[in-house]
Amino acid sequence: MIASDVTLHDGVVIYHPELVNLYGCIVEAGTRIGTFVEIQKKAAVGKNCKISSHSFICEGVTLEEGVFIGHGVMFTNDLFPRAVNADGGLQSESDWVVVPTLVKCRASIGSNATILAGVTIGEAAQVGAGAVVTRDVPDYAIVAGVPARVIGRVRDNEIETCSLGG
Repeated sequence: MIASDVTLHDGVVIYHPELVNLYGCIVEAGTRIGTFVEIQKKAAVGKNCKISSHSFICEGVTLEEGVFIGHGVMFTNDLFPRAVNADGGLQSESDWVVVPTLVKCRASIGSNATILAGVTIGEAAQVGAGAVVTRDVPDYAIVAGVPARVIGRVRDNEIETCSLGG
C-alpha cells in the first residue's frame, strides 16, 4: 500500500507497489524500493537510494542521498520501548518520544543489520551484514559485529565526495 500522503519524486521505482507499506514519508528522485519494505510517516529518503526487500525504515529515520540498505535492515526509533505505562494502560503516541537517526550520504548498510535509535552513520560508511549499531559510525568507517565495532576504513579514493543538495 502506498498511502495518499506519501511524496514520491520523479524517477522513484517501487518494484511491487502492492507489496510495500509507505505512509507519510518523502522519497526523493531516483530511489529504488524493493518488495516488503515499510517506510513510516516522517521518514525521509534521499535521492538515488536503494532499499532492498524486507527492510523497515521507521519514523525519525533520515537517509541522505545515495544510501544503500540491504535486505532485512531494521531501524528503531525508541530507546525504551514499552507496550504499556506503569499503570498497565496501553501506551499511545503521546507516551514516548521519537529518537531521530541519520544515515549520511553514500553509506551502505548490509543485510539484516539493526540500527538503534539516535545514531548517525557517517558519510560513505559501511555497516556489515548482521551488525547491531548501538553508537555513531564515523565517516568512511567499516563496522561489523554485535555490537558493531570499527574494523577498517573505506579508502578515500574508493568513494566520491557527496554532493548534497545538488
